[in-house]
Amino acid sequence: MSRQAVNLADRLSTFSELWTPKIVSAFNGHDVMVVKVNGEFVWHSHPDTDDLFFVLSGKLTIQMRDGNVTLGPGELYVVPKGVEHCPKAEEETHLIIIEPAGTPNTGDPETAAVKTTI
Repeated sequence: MSRQAVNLADRLSTFSELWTPKIVSAFNGHDVMVVKVNGEFVWHSHPDTDDLFFVLSGKLTIQMRDGNVTLGPGELYVVPKGVEHCPKAEEETHLIIIEPAGTPNTGDPETAAVKTTI
């Protein structure tokens, strides 16, 4: 067991790719990831799991078919399992995402980003 704190700013400074979640920790079978986003992602859903978004910096709009949720720094939202959504950011935004380990970020293993640990 590691006894070191995870410095999120340090971890975010190690990469520049957008929409590629990086695993920084894990608990109870879940990956804790940081990700940089800008622009619009793809519409997708996760049939078996909720999707937690926590904004560290910037602004994120989670588009859903029945209305949008906009988040700023320090705010989080959980998209319920099975709900189609499309995250969008007008500027570079930094997030924490928590999902069960192995969950494809696009909802489809064929098109999902490969998640690496940093």
